[in-house]
Amino acid sequence: MELTYYGHSTFSVVAGGKHILFDPFISGNDLAKHIRIDEIKADYIFVSHGHFDHITDVASIAKRTGATVLGIWELYDHFTKQGVQNAIPLNPGGKITLDFGTAKSVPAQHSSSFPDGSYAGVAAGFVLTTPEGNFYYSGDTALTMDMSFIPKWTKLDFAVFPIGDQLTMGPEEAIEAAKLVEVNTVFGVHYDTFDIIRIDKANTIQTFKKAGVTLHLAGIGDTITI
Repeated sequence: MELTYYGHSTFSVVAGGKHILFDPFISGNDLAKHIRIDEIKADYIFVSHGHFDHITDVASIAKRTGATVLGIWELYDHFTKQGVQNAIPLNPGGKITLDFGTAKSVPAQHSSSFPDGSYAGVAAGFVLTTPEGNFYYSGDTALTMDMSFIPKWTKLDFAVFPIGDQLTMGPEEAIEAAKLVEVNTVFGVHYDTFDIIRIDKANTIQTFKKAGVTLHLAGIGDTITI
């Protein structure tokens, strides 16, 4: 499966012939200034929660591409009011069949509010099954035993976890999360964007390696096969 990293927690995969984008935050990310938002393709946009660093570019990309936006009810309502024509509510516990496969919303242990401080519902993650492979994007979350249920539903090929610590899981917790969801391949996100989530990349990769888990840290704008 091809995965393209756009910085922070923003990435896309191509699966089932569709471009699937997650948590687009590019225009506000100084590290992603070289990314041309108007060239990003999207058939679907999954949004994990309402914080600014996960929703900033959702509406603009959705309006340009006609992408379908999926997230919990409060996100669905928010983006619909912003003029996004194609939006689908998907709350934790819910599952939907789409033309690339299936998507299930799962709990994430994290706060959530819109940039103006208003209520944005609960945070969530997503488990996707596709012809090219199955994966779990946890969204911003703490380590939680809820993750142990995921292998009961889906055999995963890899997981996408935040590793910057302080605001989400750090490396040690992400390694434990990998064990809970039964993967040995992790793509790391939510690090380096802000001072409080900066990491030592080489040391972090080695920490994962010692635990028997391969950690992928892609350059912003890079596409890797995972």
